[in-house]
Amino acid sequence: MINAYATIASLVAVAQERLRREEKGATAVEYGLMVGLIAVVIIGAVALLGDQLEALFTSVSDELPAVEGGAATPAE
Repeated sequence: MINAYATIASLVAVAQERLRREEKGATAVEYGLMVGLIAVVIIGAVALLGDQLEALFTSVSDELPAVEGGAATPAE
């Protein structure tokens, strides 16, 4: 009877250890999927809004005063 209990206890311990390892792998896969989804959303946003963003940055840069000499000097 004790031998059967020891066998069952060791099988349960092995199964629990395997489940812990599988959870770590599953977590890594989930994080990978989230990173991939975020990348797809960013690429889609840039593709949809790219022309509008370019126009916005162009209008802002056109409104900025030109700096002579090619570089701005810090204020003293």
